[in-house]
Amino acid sequence: MYWDMAEEYLRRAKEDFSKGDFKQASEKILGVTALAVKAVAYMRSGSRLKSHGELWEYVNKLVIETSDEKLGRLWRTAISMHVNFYKNWASREEVERSLKDVEKFLEKLKKLCGK
Repeated sequence: MYWDMAEEYLRRAKEDFSKGDFKQASEKILGVTALAVKAVAYMRSGSRLKSHGELWEYVNKLVIETSDEKLGRLWRTAISMHVNFYKNWASREEVERSLKDVEKFLEKLKKLCGK
């Protein structure tokens, strides 16, 4: 369920980006990452993460468990896009880079749960 939703949000983020709606693409980038983290937590331990704080804690747990600092950096990129949704400060290029980063983030998370 969470993975399917994350993939749908990614599709929509790319669509919004291609239309030049960087604000909406930015919001969906955060949605993609949040749903993907929820998917991993649920698939690995049956946990249902319900708050942004729980998402941060779980990503930190994954970074410690895997010793993959890039996972944390990719997560923080997504969080910066959440700020961009409200402030609309990021350039087209920054949003595009963030879209690429969120795809890398998803690939890393998929490997953690055998997808």
